[in-house]
Amino acid sequence: MPIITLTTDFGLKDSHVGAMKGVIWSIAPQAQIADITHLISPQNIPEGAQILRRAAPFYPPGTIHLAVVDPGVGTERRPIAGRFGCHYVVGPDNGLFTALLEYHESQGNSVEFIHLTDRSYWLPQITSVFHGRDIFAPVAAHLANGVPLASLGEPVADIVRLTFAKPVPLTNGLRGEVTHIDHFGNLYTNILRSDLEGKRVREVHIGGTVVWDFVNTFGERMPGTLVSLFGSSDHFLVCEVNGNAAQRLGVQVGDDVEVFFE
Repeated sequence: MPIITLTTDFGLKDSHVGAMKGVIWSIAPQAQIADITHLISPQNIPEGAQILRRAAPFYPPGTIHLAVVDPGVGTERRPIAGRFGCHYVVGPDNGLFTALLEYHESQGNSVEFIHLTDRSYWLPQITSVFHGRDIFAPVAAHLANGVPLASLGEPVADIVRLTFAKPVPLTNGLRGEVTHIDHFGNLYTNILRSDLEGKRVREVHIGGTVVWDFVNTFGERMPGTLVSLFGSSDHFLVCEVNGNAAQRLGVQVGDDVEVFFE
């Protein structure tokens, strides 16, 4: 059975996610729906792009990733669908698929995109404020039913890409920035394991605080200790063991983090 994942900033209070699922099952009742998250910060396209990148590659071939973080809904921004290797994506052309696209390109996977122009695969009535229900959900369902990607519209090559900040070198170190704060208050940065290859971390400066403990896992230090480590996606993290580093340090997305080497 085909799998359709959902990633949105719709939250869990309102009817939006339920309506999208209803549309999908009305067209493709055999589809399995998996919720990646509906708690992306409102209108936060870069956050949505990073979360999608971290989760989507772990799904089986043929999975359709439907993502909607769409502050430009109803404007001239294009609705698109695409194929990344053996996976498919459906959503707005606003950079939301940038990180996942870069991942597949780094793996040497082929990619293609379609501007969704064939309205026969949309709902009959289209609102200007809910393309997740009216365009993207039915398109994902038709893909799940085996409709070829090329049948959904016209090929495009110039999709919108976000530009993600890269760490910059310092004397015996790197300066990066906080890119995400997770449910536990852990601080994700744009510094990757590969950026620190062959280096030994001496100290980390963040939020006016020096973090001395670089560890492999949280259990190596007592609760309340500030530590740095690599997360499961190989991003460099700053965390408080059994606590909330973001609250303790007063740090927000976009704030600097400096890593110095021995």
